[in-house]
Amino acid sequence: MPRPPCCKRIAELPGVRYFKPRGVPLSVLEEVVLTLEELESLRLAHLEGLYQLEAAGRMGVSRATFGRVLDAAHRKVAKALVEGCALRIEGGTFQVEGGEEA
Repeated sequence: MPRPPCCKRIAELPGVRYFKPRGVPLSVLEEVVLTLEELESLRLAHLEGLYQLEAAGRMGVSRATFGRVLDAAHRKVAKALVEGCALRIEGGTFQVEGGEEA
């Protein structure tokens, strides 16, 4: 039996949770689901420019776990961009800093 996923810290909930290619009806699009902790890993690594060790500390996980989360996020975003899929941001095992747990 696999271990349950650990709770990761995120700074805040995103204001926008859905992206899709312009001019393509949603009914014909495949959807890719990006979890909130995957979005947070992208934010920390690429918008804030943090090294993985520091970003992992902010999320409350090991560097290896952060690397796996970031890799999964890269793959999902790449699939959505290259294959023209819709990108839905939801779910995961996380706790908002100073807030709710999901």
